[in-house]
Amino acid sequence: MTELIQAAFSSVNIIPTALLVFVLIYWFAVIFGLLDLDFFNVEIEADLALDTEVNADGVSAVSWLNHALAFFNLGQIPLMLFLTFVALPFWVISILANYYLLGSVPLLGWLMLIPMFIVSLFVSKILTTPFMRMYAVLEKEHESNVTIIGQICTVTLSASTNELGQATVQTSGAPLLLNVKTSLGRSLQKGQTALVVDYNAENNFYLIEPYETI
Repeated sequence: MTELIQAAFSSVNIIPTALLVFVLIYWFAVIFGLLDLDFFNVEIEADLALDTEVNADGVSAVSWLNHALAFFNLGQIPLMLFLTFVALPFWVISILANYYLLGSVPLLGWLMLIPMFIVSLFVSKILTTPFMRMYAVLEKEHESNVTIIGQICTVTLSASTNELGQATVQTSGAPLLLNVKTSLGRSLQKGQTALVVDYNAENNFYLIEPYETI
């Protein structure tokens, strides 16, 4: 046990250990009622919706971000659940790799952190897929009791007519996170308000219009 603790807090493993400790503290705070389950998700969501440059056509210069987030199920499950399933394999892979393969070469251990993290992302995708389906069912049940059409939303991930973005709608409970596209051939950036005008059931996204034009 002592050897494991020493390995966990060694220089080459300190980043994975710090991430794991962070998520453990969060879940302990949730269990003991110090934090609401959705508290950190709401606070962090804006950070994930990165400010992006817009070209002459109004299309986001990093539109690939939407697809990357969706591929790893982020946005379909709570952020802290996603981080938990990243942190656990990241920590295990780092501990084992540095103990059995890279222990005598600390610099190599540091260089391998990025590949280890990428592998952990793919492991998290597999581990979170069942949760994604569960949250999709819960979200449908929640949305069945909430009228979305006609509500004012706040854009959290830039959207356009062709690029899928995200927006939140305030409810009496936790805010609803919606996949959205815009109408009228316009784009909306993070922080702008919009009106939800329609729902595309086939592709599972809401159609929004800039609120100031209504």
